[in-house]
Amino acid sequence: MQRRKTIFQSYLKLIILSVLVAFICSLLGLSLKFLTEFFESKVYTAAISFQKSLLILLPSIGITAIYFLRKYLFQNRKNKGITEIYKTLDQRKDHLPFFKIPSHYLNGFLTVISGGSTGVEVSTVVATATVGNVTYEQNYTAKKYKRELVCAGVAAGVAVLFASPLAGWFFAMEVIAKKRRKSIMVSCTVSAFVAWLFIHFFESKPFFSIPIQGWNWNAIPFFLLLSLFASVLSVYFTILVIWIKTFFAKIHNNFIRVNSGAILVGLMLFFFPILYGDSYHGLIHLVEKAIFTQEVPFLLLIALILLKPIAASLTLGAGGDGGVFAPSIVAGAFLGLLFASLSNHYLGTHLIVFNFVLLGAASTLSSAIFAPFTAMILVSSMAPNGYDLLVPLFICCLLSRIVAQKLLPYNVYTYDFYQSKHTKVSTS
Repeated sequence: MQRRKTIFQSYLKLIILSVLVAFICSLLGLSLKFLTEFFESKVYTAAISFQKSLLILLPSIGITAIYFLRKYLFQNRKNKGITEIYKTLDQRKDHLPFFKIPSHYLNGFLTVISGGSTGVEVSTVVATATVGNVTYEQNYTAKKYKRELVCAGVAAGVAVLFASPLAGWFFAMEVIAKKRRKSIMVSCTVSAFVAWLFIHFFESKPFFSIPIQGWNWNAIPFFLLLSLFASVLSVYFTILVIWIKTFFAKIHNNFIRVNSGAILVGLMLFFFPILYGDSYHGLIHLVEKAIFTQEVPFLLLIALILLKPIAASLTLGAGGDGGVFAPSIVAGAFLGLLFASLSNHYLGTHLIVFNFVLLGAASTLSSAIFAPFTAMILVSSMAPNGYDLLVPLFICCLLSRIVAQKLLPYNVYTYDFYQSKHTKVSTS
């Protein structure tokens, strides 16, 4: 009886703390999302209307500001992305001190509004994980519940970013937790529910306004072929990120490292403004134009598919904050749009273009972060009736993840941690 009472009290504390963490992280995620969207649009519009050549300098301004913030405000302590979460959970050390919250929040915001070709997703994930970690360190609950509170924070942050509590739940369970304990499921479920309340009152509009028109089993071979292309795209992206970040890490002169990468991104923005920031607004515009006017610029799409990963990698290499989340969704959506449009134009098929936009986004994200269920649920929430596409989404996400893992046995999130573990083993 005493044991049951102790377990009950332990779970009650966990639930209460999960509610608190989810509330804070929902506020954090929503505010970063809305502020970034607002200022990204304002800065981009002002630059285009005043002098387009300003696009070349904007990434340098933003990433230089991040460098000085890191040096003087955050005492030269670096942000290393999601690998920090894995380290703090698996090595049981404090890799997520409080400064990670304002650091990732400000750096992610500055990166995107100044044109850095990434998104605020990874910044939000690390900041919200830090909220969970800091709460755990207050010793309000059992010592074994560190992973639970970190996952609760991440679940809420991702949920409000994509207006999908299920996507937040699956991301926390599939990408962060990597374990299936009952206590983790409880904390993530409580957190997702709190995030749902925020979404209900503050953000309920889907990413696309275009509804799904159904799908046909005859299109399955095309779905599978697209998922194979998506897995190759994600591997290309992962290799680029690893290679470019490694290359820039060898540049010891801070001025050269920051500005060489940032100016290259700026030059790409000058010729392809759609690459600005997270590129979500440009993606929506291009998809709607392709569907409603049937005007699809094939060469532009090919360029965007190849350049978005390069621009994102250069942004990260130069010192911008972010990750592969938004670039994978955008590049994958462009890939799906190109694939369906080319098939209809040259092969005489009648593929539903919007279905392939969503399938391309989901497949690329799934293979980039090795999380098929997260990608499937997240992309389902991007259209008003996106769950009508659940079966092909599941097939494509699973296949692309398997193929990508065969081609590359680690993803960009876990690469640094994989290397550190590998090095430790080989030298011991």
